[in-house]
Amino acid sequence: MSFNPVEMIRSKRDGETHSAADIRGFIEQFTAGSVADYQMSAWLMAAFQRGLDERETVALTEAMLHSGDVLSLPSVKAVKVDKHSTGGVGDKISIACGVAVPMISGRGLGHTGGTLDKLEAIPGYRVQLAPKRFERVVREVGVSMIGQSARLAPADRRIYALRDVTATVECIPLIVASILSKKLAEGIDGLVLDVKVGRGAFMKDLKSARALAQALVRVGSRAGKRVVALLTDMEAPIGRTIGNALETREAIEILNNSGPADTRELTLTLGAEMLLLARIERALPQARARLERALADGSALERFLRMVKAHGGDVRVVEDPERLPRAQARVEVLAARTGFIAECDAYALGLSGVALGAGRTRADQAVDASAGIELFAQRGERVTRGQPLALIHARSKSLAQTEVARVGGAFRIASSAPKARRVVLERVSR
Repeated sequence: MSFNPVEMIRSKRDGETHSAADIRGFIEQFTAGSVADYQMSAWLMAAFQRGLDERETVALTEAMLHSGDVLSLPSVKAVKVDKHSTGGVGDKISIACGVAVPMISGRGLGHTGGTLDKLEAIPGYRVQLAPKRFERVVREVGVSMIGQSARLAPADRRIYALRDVTATVECIPLIVASILSKKLAEGIDGLVLDVKVGRGAFMKDLKSARALAQALVRVGSRAGKRVVALLTDMEAPIGRTIGNALETREAIEILNNSGPADTRELTLTLGAEMLLLARIERALPQARARLERALADGSALERFLRMVKAHGGDVRVVEDPERLPRAQARVEVLAARTGFIAECDAYALGLSGVALGAGRTRADQAVDASAGIELFAQRGERVTRGQPLALIHARSKSLAQTEVARVGGAFRIASSAPKARRVVLERVSR
């Protein structure tokens, strides 16, 4: 019998379960061009509404993984561990210390930023490398951050773009298949997952975030990988910057053993989990200590500089972040009253970042590397009326002015201080 994509759509629309062979055939035909984008979009909506069980999710992950090349990186002898975030606002954390990190990253999705967009804020940085060069950079530098090539999980590449514009992003089975098909294609031994929770994340509540983390750990473990997930807070942005050049600057501050406390804490926590998965360290205190030494002695910054150079980027930006792209216009947002920052709405600020040009509403849109928001106040801090809460960076003053109300409204000021923020909420492992 010939494969019928309409039957796949009808079957899932009616709540039926696909076989692994059906899913494999559907993805193969989509990759070959026999299934149209509008048919895949219809199936994605049916899957979003009806769900996929674990067997279907595993089958979809494997089909997407094998829709293209799967790297093995045979010359890289070190343990290969990657870290992946499910997407947040102000989320600028990827780290390598003693392990090999072959990282395939993505672009901004919805209101959340993308690693590739932030790296491309560095003039000359190439996010596309041939597989052999990618392997050589991982072997010689220890880390390489690239984009998805046309030959790595190509089905996911196309599906990822369709999900963004068809309101089917927040679907656990689709998220699991998308993340793991890319990550397993890297040839890794282990994976640390940063699953965001809160208004600035795709998973708005702890229950759904926990379900996603558990599904990722189960499916990743079934693929023979060491996997651990952390649930982390995304009610408020991470750090004090939103936007590609601004966040790259903050990441360099962390590598200089400085920067905001919450960005530093999350960096150390995720990095420590990577060292544990690689079995370089056996306990969290020792793993954190290793990372802290790398920040203090400059070796972390030096490793980043070497990666930037290997990717053709301007290393002067690492040495002097003021060389990063700078917006033409800057407009302050002032506190309307005196009190404590009780809330700092990550979702509202993420939407403002997109409106300013730091993100995209269509897959084919370019981003403005210089656009974004600099936060002068964070949750729990005391402010006085008229004090600057944020600084909007935009290509024109008129554009910046359009976002003043939304940025100001993201801050809720109360008469008393809120409870201290916990950055890491839970740990999920097999």
